[in-house]
Amino acid sequence: MQPDPTPPPAPQSLAPRAPHAAPVAAPVLALRGVTKRFGGALALDGVDFELLPGEIHGLLGENGAGKSTLMKMLSGVHAPDEGELWLRGEPVRFTSPAEAKSRGIGMIYQELSTIGALSVAENVFLGDQLTNRAGLVNWSRMNAAARAQLRELGIRVDVTQRLGDLPLGVQQMVEIARVVFSGAEVIILDEPTSALSVPEAERLFALMRQLKASGKSLIFISHFLEDVLAVADRVTILKNARKVAELPNAGLTKQRLIELMIGREATALATSYQEGVHLPPPVETEPVLELEQLSIPGAFANVSLTVRSGEILGIFGFLGSGMTEVARTLFGQLRPRQGTIRLAGRPIRPRSSTQAKRLGIAYVTENRRATLFPRHEVYKNVTLAHLDQLVAPLFRHGAEVSLTGRLVKRTGVRPPDPRLLAGYLSGGNQQKVVLAKWLTRQPKLLILNEPTRGMDVGAKREVLDLVKALKAEGVAVLLLSAEPETVMAECDRILVMSKGRVTKEFAGQRVSKELLMEYA
Repeated sequence: MQPDPTPPPAPQSLAPRAPHAAPVAAPVLALRGVTKRFGGALALDGVDFELLPGEIHGLLGENGAGKSTLMKMLSGVHAPDEGELWLRGEPVRFTSPAEAKSRGIGMIYQELSTIGALSVAENVFLGDQLTNRAGLVNWSRMNAAARAQLRELGIRVDVTQRLGDLPLGVQQMVEIARVVFSGAEVIILDEPTSALSVPEAERLFALMRQLKASGKSLIFISHFLEDVLAVADRVTILKNARKVAELPNAGLTKQRLIELMIGREATALATSYQEGVHLPPPVETEPVLELEQLSIPGAFANVSLTVRSGEILGIFGFLGSGMTEVARTLFGQLRPRQGTIRLAGRPIRPRSSTQAKRLGIAYVTENRRATLFPRHEVYKNVTLAHLDQLVAPLFRHGAEVSLTGRLVKRTGVRPPDPRLLAGYLSGGNQQKVVLAKWLTRQPKLLILNEPTRGMDVGAKREVLDLVKALKAEGVAVLLLSAEPETVMAECDRILVMSKGRVTKEFAGQRVSKELLMEYA
């Protein structure tokens, strides 16, 4: 079924109305009392949400607040356990993303679904290429149509050019154009500015305003509060799976949004974080890692920092902050364009993860699944990164099991059985296995990217206690996290990164969630 071709009503002002003003337009999309559970955990708890015709509606909340679940419900990935979804005044229940798309709902994900090796025109008509009577691609017709459609949105680009050669901001606008011209009337944008420069973000905002003026309705999800304030008409805030506020943008401030997102009704521990913690005095040990003006265009710029022996330096930032790219550069996965890296006083420039590992750098990525082999035994997972440096192949098996047995006891893996398949362990114990892998040969520098993501409180505490034990042994630790509580509780100093740059350093002073988020 195609979207209703009837033009939506003109956007209505969200300011207070005079007594005889026309009523606000009916929502194009509405959730009523929606609840979603995964196992025993509530992802959404009785949430209401409305999107008006010709509106940009910002959706905010901390990690785990329920934003992703809400959007996956609107785009047909999940169905609600309770409550209703209404589209253009009719109740609907999507059974797949394809069905949601056919009803005029388009989703722009954080990771673009365009194909860089294809031309701009091929991406505009991806999956629906224009053909002639013989069934062959009609290149001239498709190029002309793509050019006309993009110009209609103010996008002027050579449609025959390979998309991957164009700036990320242009690639993103091409994806939005593809969604628009597939018939979408409701467009959901998930963290669209996370990897964009300021000028690219401004061009995106201009496109969003143009789509709004044409009657499209947009949902804008972002950690960058100033971006939401720059373009949204209204803002809905989720916290702990519930809606806590729905407000017009007029008069809203970043500080007010932060207060609503964090809340004031948490436990005593969380309250202490809200009020702030006092970081310890900076340590005076020898530097292990020193960065000076390190840059990769489009990823991060002029990053300078020092991590000392027996110190945990935290970097706090959201998606697109550049902190993950800094970590990957240190581990030899990305090549810096300029700047200096020194390890224990010596300039280095790792060209591979193998070289970084031999230099004494260990990197635990944010994605456990990328570094764990769940269908293999724990001992194989632990020794894999250092297999060539352990023992001769003839004696390898027994040495692997023996070494892993000592490491799983040290890291508190439960059960401490090296021969157990890694996939049988809980998420927290799997993360301990990943850490044990890098303790086979104790590193000089341990980089931890979201080391406790997705863990329960007990598992988080155990993993972070292990990190503190390594710090006490003199290991320099660089801890990256988008969770304010993690960096506040565990780090000796904290840097904040936003859009590729270090925006603030906290050392030997009070720091709070509000302060961290203000600079992020």
